[in-house]
Amino acid sequence: MVWISSRWKILAMVAPALILFTLFVVYPVAYSLGFSFTKFRGFGNPDFIGFDNYGALGQDPFFWRALQNTLIILVVGVVVLVPGSFALALLLRRKVAGAGLLRALVFGPAIIAPILVGLIWVFILDPKIGLLNRFLGFAGLPSVQWIGGDTLTPYAVALVFIWSSIGFAMTIFYAGRQLLPHDVMEASELDGATGFQQLRYVTIPMMRETFAIVTILMITNVFKIFELVYMLTGGGPVHRSETLVSYMYFTTFTNQKYGLGMALAVIITVLGAVVSIAYLALSRERKAS
Repeated sequence: MVWISSRWKILAMVAPALILFTLFVVYPVAYSLGFSFTKFRGFGNPDFIGFDNYGALGQDPFFWRALQNTLIILVVGVVVLVPGSFALALLLRRKVAGAGLLRALVFGPAIIAPILVGLIWVFILDPKIGLLNRFLGFAGLPSVQWIGGDTLTPYAVALVFIWSSIGFAMTIFYAGRQLLPHDVMEASELDGATGFQQLRYVTIPMMRETFAIVTILMITNVFKIFELVYMLTGGGPVHRSETLVSYMYFTTFTNQKYGLGMALAVIITVLGAVVSIAYLALSRERKAS
């Protein structure tokens, strides 16, 4: 009876979170999956067409361009943001004058709405009115197509994403470093470990879980980028700067191809899950070895 009572207590505590997760995650994913096999324009009854929407996306050059842009942002964002935020956390741990203010300034962009972040950076990166090209003009250098072009746009979006996210990631690393046991750190110092050796052999291995949390959060955030692209380029010109989410928005709400848009939403969900699970598997293998 005690076991049954304990089990019901656990279920009662888990139930609210499980209900919310079902309503706001499981149900929308299942709903999107169902409509991804239909032809539906927002009115009337959806017509079942099987895998035709997925086949259409496979032949859509704009989809592949959006996928390419998203993967570029993912690679650049994760490669720069994770080690950069970790380094910032280590630097801002030091007892220097104004360290608290610096931490607040670094974290500041994380609390700005993404739509406002995009608006801020439009006035910096826009080829015609941007401050960056004005500075280049004052220096006698030619202007650069930072956004809206064929080459630099995904890298510019990655830069803005890093700027807006690095403070949040830094805070997680900072908290993780604070939780490391002091006796272990002191023992490594007494054993004669240099600062670099302590970082490589003690700090980083003990913070593997923190690295995994930050990396997964950044991966999932990249697959949700919409507002930045919407404000910086609107996905143009001719969809060359789209990400997967911005192209899904265009397909679903502008073209009113709801079935096709839901198929794209399913692909985004699967890609995000696959990349996250693959990273977790690799990190566990490294930890085991």
